[in-house]
Amino acid sequence: MSQKRDRYFGQTVEECIAEWVEELARDATSLWHIVTAGRDGFGFEGPELIAFVRASLLALFAAGAKPVRGGSGDYLWDRVTKYGEDPQRMTEAIIDEWQKSGRDPDAGGIWFATPNVYEERCGT
Repeated sequence: MSQKRDRYFGQTVEECIAEWVEELARDATSLWHIVTAGRDGFGFEGPELIAFVRASLLALFAAGAKPVRGGSGDYLWDRVTKYGEDPQRMTEAIIDEWQKSGRDPDAGGIWFATPNVYEERCGT
C-alpha cells in the first residue's frame, strides 16, 4: 500500500495521511475525503481500501481527533460519542457502519476534528 502514489497529487499514502493530520490544526476532515482519496486517488478497492481507511482514522485519532458532525446549535461541530473513546474501537465501528450502509460516505456524514476546531462557536 505504501508504495502507491496518488494519481492526482503524486503523494504516497503516508504523505496523504500526514497532510490530514497537519490539517487538524485548522480544520476537520471527513470519512468522505478519506474514502474518495483511497478509491479515486490511489485506486484501492476491497480490503486495500479498508486498510487505507483504517490507517487514516488511526492516525487522526492518535493526533487527538474525535468524530464530529455539522453543528446544530452554538458550535460549528457536534461531537459524536456513539463510537466510544478507544481509537481502535472507534475505527472499527466507523468502518463497520460505513460497510453496512452499502454506500460511500458523503459530505453530510462523519468528520474528524480536534478540540481547537470542534469547540469553536458559530460566528467567532
